[in-house]
Amino acid sequence: MKYSTAIATILFLFFVKNTMAQVGYQKDSLQIKVYSEIDYHNRQVEAIRITKVFCDYCTAYQKDIVGEEAFRRTYLARFDKNVRQIEGTYRHALFIRVSKKDFARIRTEEEQAQEQDSILNN
Repeated sequence: MKYSTAIATILFLFFVKNTMAQVGYQKDSLQIKVYSEIDYHNRQVEAIRITKVFCDYCTAYQKDIVGEEAFRRTYLARFDKNVRQIEGTYRHALFIRVSKKDFARIRTEEEQAQEQDSILNN
């Protein structure tokens, strides 16, 4: 009886520790959803388009950068056997995860220069 209680306690603590570890990335990262399309004609890629970047808190420049990353990932997946088609359009949903600190560093050169000027003026 004592051993079963000890084993149950150890298993419980192990599962609690693992669930807390899985929540950690959510605290310090952002997940951005992007829709893209790949047009196929005779099993050849005709065009790759980014149709929508779902990001309410992004600037236009940040959306462009996220769109470029989504285009790169879609380009790399274009010949995957689960994606490739003979004819038609494949609609691809991507989830791009970025840490909040790295995402905050995505700024235009003008914004960076303004920040440097404000630091130097103070």
